[in-house]
Amino acid sequence: MRRINEFIKGADLSSLAEVEACGAKFSDDKGERDAMTILCDHGMNMLRLRLWNDPYSESGEPYGAGCNDFDRTVELARRAKALGIYWMLDFHYSDFWADPGKQIVPKAWRGLDADALCGALYSYTKDVLTRLSSLGVAPDVVAVGNEITNGILWPYGKTDNFPTLVKLLNSGIKAVREAAPDAAVMLHLDNGGKNELYRFWFDSYFENGGDDFDVMGLSYYPFWHGTMADLAANMNDMARRYGRDLIVAETSMGFSLDDYGKFEMLNPAERKGGAATEKLAAAIEYPMTKEGQTKFLADLTDAIKAVPDGRGRGFVYWEPAWVPVPGSHWSLPAGLEYTGEKGPGGNEWANQALFDYDGRANPALYSIEGL
Repeated sequence: MRRINEFIKGADLSSLAEVEACGAKFSDDKGERDAMTILCDHGMNMLRLRLWNDPYSESGEPYGAGCNDFDRTVELARRAKALGIYWMLDFHYSDFWADPGKQIVPKAWRGLDADALCGALYSYTKDVLTRLSSLGVAPDVVAVGNEITNGILWPYGKTDNFPTLVKLLNSGIKAVREAAPDAAVMLHLDNGGKNELYRFWFDSYFENGGDDFDVMGLSYYPFWHGTMADLAANMNDMARRYGRDLIVAETSMGFSLDDYGKFEMLNPAERKGGAATEKLAAAIEYPMTKEGQTKFLADLTDAIKAVPDGRGRGFVYWEPAWVPVPGSHWSLPAGLEYTGEKGPGGNEWANQALFDYDGRANPALYSIEGL
């Protein structure tokens, strides 16, 4: 496994190709340019991409949110390689969003028991990584599951059955070691400020036969995951307790509470609104302004760099280019049917991007290079 020696300043741009196809334009002080290029020019050195097994209905309707299948992943990874940056592959092991609230078995794996799921996960992981390598876009970091705080491939891989969860994770890790031996393996949880949760999870993981991973991934959103001090304390404890590198694999901070409905959906009256709401903003330590967003990134970087023994390796900003444009949604109707969630699924992330609603670079984006 090759350790990335640079401090990671990454961006998850999984929805970028869709946003571009829907007409989004991006600019900085050099004028209108490609969003990935703008971010790289200002210090971004890693791209993160989610991968869904089959983000389409049985009749071929797309689920939305980037439709991040294998071909879309290759398309975006090639752009990263052309810019000379690293990239991280985030396996969801689902056909659409997987997170602490849902870990839905892919359509092709329905009806499989736990042992068969281990085999399917291993084969799929190895096949994806082998194909990526053959195309010249092998990833530098591989996350075996996305925000797996409550497990994967429910119900078999829930955390109330840690022995089976560890078997599933070990199957994926084994495939990574065989097909992408130079890649770092990440295990990624949410709730980055909750130390008790992390101790329970990783103690249980090790006690049930887990061991072979390189990087601990944490999601940290200040609206949901505690204070910056909570995050720092947890990272420091994790580094000392388990001796692994840490990456804040998902993070973001709002820059505005202004409405973006006129930009985003054909029927703005049906929007669910932003994920970072005025009520949530009132309870956190940073104002929801461009200055607050910039200060958040600076403080986050300081906290990561202060982790003992150099174990704090960097951060990945989540969807900094998901600007509001008609046609790019959190979920299309077919996706809502797959997850069972209520719609409509608009772009709830627009006020947390590193570009404003018109696609102009925010001050926080300019600050990345100096972090």
